[in-house]
Amino acid sequence: MSTTANNLDEAGDFDATAYIANLGRAARVAAVEMARATTQAKNAALIQIATNIEGAKADILAANARDVANASGLEDALVDRLTLNEHRIATMAEGLRAISELPDPIGETTDLCFRPSGVQVGQMRVPIGVIGIIYESRPNVTADAAGLCLKSGNTAILRGGSESLHSNSAIAECISNGLNHAGLPAVAVQMLDVSDRRAVGALLAAHQWVDVIVPRGGKSLIERVINEARMPVIKHLEGVCHVFIDEMADRKKAFDVALNSKTQRYGTCNTMETLLIARAISDQVLPELIQAYSDLGVELRGCAETCALDKRIKRAVEQDWFEEYLAPILAIRIVDDIDQAMEHIRHYGSQHTDCIVTEDLGAARRFLAEVDSSSVMLNASTRFADGFEYGLGAEVGISTDKIHARGPVGLKGLTSQKWIVIGDGHIRT
Repeated sequence: MSTTANNLDEAGDFDATAYIANLGRAARVAAVEMARATTQAKNAALIQIATNIEGAKADILAANARDVANASGLEDALVDRLTLNEHRIATMAEGLRAISELPDPIGETTDLCFRPSGVQVGQMRVPIGVIGIIYESRPNVTADAAGLCLKSGNTAILRGGSESLHSNSAIAECISNGLNHAGLPAVAVQMLDVSDRRAVGALLAAHQWVDVIVPRGGKSLIERVINEARMPVIKHLEGVCHVFIDEMADRKKAFDVALNSKTQRYGTCNTMETLLIARAISDQVLPELIQAYSDLGVELRGCAETCALDKRIKRAVEQDWFEEYLAPILAIRIVDDIDQAMEHIRHYGSQHTDCIVTEDLGAARRFLAEVDSSSVMLNASTRFADGFEYGLGAEVGISTDKIHARGPVGLKGLTSQKWIVIGDGHIRT
């Protein structure tokens, strides 16, 4: 892809609309071929891309080192998302192979039944078409998104952040080579190779070329996509995740889940940001947790009751309950019971991921049924809210919307369904 002659206007300036149109036309043509690609060809491409990424490990790490070296102005959470290491590269390859082993959803026919007229009616799963994905910092999204779009028979136009340009380019080369190796069009996955922000605006306006947009990144990026996109958007705005420790919680489970949910990794959307704990058990569980968080350097902000337990805790303000910190900061509130906990989640939460720790089956059932989030958990860390952990192979993102796809979006979330009607010369009377 070039940003020179073919993408310049008469004044010699970069023409973002023409640039996106070139990508869009190529994606539309490739989408026809991808929709009819065999499962064997798609799996062969996925396996070859995984092999290419492993083989190019040194080049990818070198490219990533260049990006990290230029990331001095980024917040720590974004630098963490940007940084690759051998384990994260291995995880990318593992995710692609896991996608190759998943059942191919395309062509799946469900609910086929005879109607009184004699025709059969059912639904068939089909690709969406062209999917645009805009993301920040995380180079692993390049591989995950490409793999999911490929297996689900879609084409993809990817726009990573300028801070990860070198990393994304190195991974994109592995993807292109893998597609060619399997006999599939290399333009089935295209990467915007310009940092000009006008290209993003043009992509968001290109509803004639792009069927759906998936943003992954900070709040400002997602808000821009929501406001400007001319096509449907699959997104979550924030990950204000909660763990509620019920009065009937097992103390060890409560400690382990609450600690892991916050400290396993700070800069992710499924990290706990607010800990809620029933008053009846707070004096038994909180002191040990407060010490553990403090030992790990987590700044604690709490309600008046929580602050009274330990002088190291800062008094929380109203905004703290709404905050997605993406950092070693945690808000803690002592509540009366499960009802007050669920009311807090309804008021301050983002419908992303919320957890209850309890041995009370009734409380567990209520929480699982009544908390209106895309993932609701019982006695398990919020960090499990992840496509790979859910057996999806990978995810293109997490949706907190209620229509089409909700929670981690894997293969089926990138497909649609159409009605099929089978007759034998039937006519309507």
